[in-house]
Amino acid sequence: MEKKKNQLVDKIEKAKLGGGVARIEKQHAKGKLTARERVNLLLDNGSFEEIGILVTHRTKDFGMEDQIFYGDGVVTGYGTINNRLVYVFAQDFTVFGGSLSETHAEKICKVMDLAMKTGAPLIGLNDSGGARIQEGVRSLGGYADIFFKNVMASGVIPQISAIMGPCAGGAVYSPAMTDFTIMVENTSYMFVTGPNVVKTVTNEEVTSEELGGASTHSTKSGVTHLTAAHDVDCINKIKRLLSYIPQNCEEKPSDIPFELGEEYRDVLEDIIPDSANKPYDMKDVISGIVDVDSFFEIHKDYADNIIVGFARLAGKSIGIVANQPMSLAGCLDVNSSKKAARFTRFCDCFNVPILVLEDVPGFLPGTDQEWNAIITNGAKLLYALSEATVPRITVITRKAYGGAYDVMNSKHIGADFNFAWPSAEIAVMGAKGASEIIFRREIKAADNPEEKLKEKEQEYAELFANPYSAAQRGFIDEVIMPRDTRRKLIKAFKALENKVAKIPRKKHGNIPL
Repeated sequence: MEKKKNQLVDKIEKAKLGGGVARIEKQHAKGKLTARERVNLLLDNGSFEEIGILVTHRTKDFGMEDQIFYGDGVVTGYGTINNRLVYVFAQDFTVFGGSLSETHAEKICKVMDLAMKTGAPLIGLNDSGGARIQEGVRSLGGYADIFFKNVMASGVIPQISAIMGPCAGGAVYSPAMTDFTIMVENTSYMFVTGPNVVKTVTNEEVTSEELGGASTHSTKSGVTHLTAAHDVDCINKIKRLLSYIPQNCEEKPSDIPFELGEEYRDVLEDIIPDSANKPYDMKDVISGIVDVDSFFEIHKDYADNIIVGFARLAGKSIGIVANQPMSLAGCLDVNSSKKAARFTRFCDCFNVPILVLEDVPGFLPGTDQEWNAIITNGAKLLYALSEATVPRITVITRKAYGGAYDVMNSKHIGADFNFAWPSAEIAVMGAKGASEIIFRREIKAADNPEEKLKEKEQEYAELFANPYSAAQRGFIDEVIMPRDTRRKLIKAFKALENKVAKIPRKKHGNIPL
């Protein structure tokens, strides 16, 4: 018996070494942790239970029968993060470059199945050279198995992907279908076709970092939601992200203890400038409303004319969608609409109440926007908010013009509470543009057209550039003082805690993709 026990210990020790000491040192030399180091850092101390540590590949071709590594390039199992059950897989670059084989895929699929059965989040730590070429279609089939399970798990459990090394070719589609993607700066990249193929086909010279690095995907494509300076930072951001979201679609996010006070915030009184055309930072409004240091921004560097992220309000998790007047005057455009729609749908999937902070002069005009389908993309946000059944509250801080007023969680598309500050302007368009159309003939016939325009602009503003016409019709539930906003929102979200929304029976809607 002792011999057999020693044999088991020997196998486990070999498995824990992955591709061996030399390859581990190479990983460290690149500024990267190993798969096991990442898992141990991610999970509560001593909580990790590994599954499939002795799995090996089944390939006999190309001399592969002589290259056997226990675990086959991926560490899989379960554990806890702050005492919450999670399932995890971490690709091991020291074993065949983390390449995906048939058995490698089977291990990942097994923890995905367990995560769905037990209603626990799935976290994938990606660091792989792609499909294992020696296995041909079997490795491709393994990817497809994972993709299918990503889709089946979508909206059932939270799925988080960390890109902590290469992720190329077909491998990119699994992270793309998960809820959040985090990339590590300078050591990770994602692309469908690499620099060599790009050069061959288009004759473009581009590096891996330029083509698909963390900076590229956080600013240009929006593929990644968060970036991290290094592996440890990446792990910490996963933990923080997880703190705002529930275990699964049947649960609500966990509250943290909070003792209520007066909850007035005088700092909100002086944020809106006197001039309607002067920008201000909507993040100052967010900071004045939510619990101190609780705002966790998502997609920070992409489409920054809209802000999305998680925060806490009296200890409860909420999702925030907010126009940003500091960028493009807060206009909605193609990218911001997609960004906000995706975040809205996540919140709705996982019972996170939504707060919309509105200061929007309309949709961004121009041929670029029209030719890139602002109609369809703007409709995505309209659809996402209309479909959402979680508690939804809007606060209009200043401009709410045209169709963008409707899109930004108006009463007409099902918002539960709609508040406005006294500075709110709810109208078809700005006073100047409206006056130029309505009073065109009168202005043209005037002795002083400029003076007449100003007069008519003032007349229009007094009638419509305020929140009171909308309040009279019940489109705004209450016009509130800025300092009261936090207190009002705490009470309103509390009142909506047990909201039940019934939607028509259907297989699923057809969102304008």
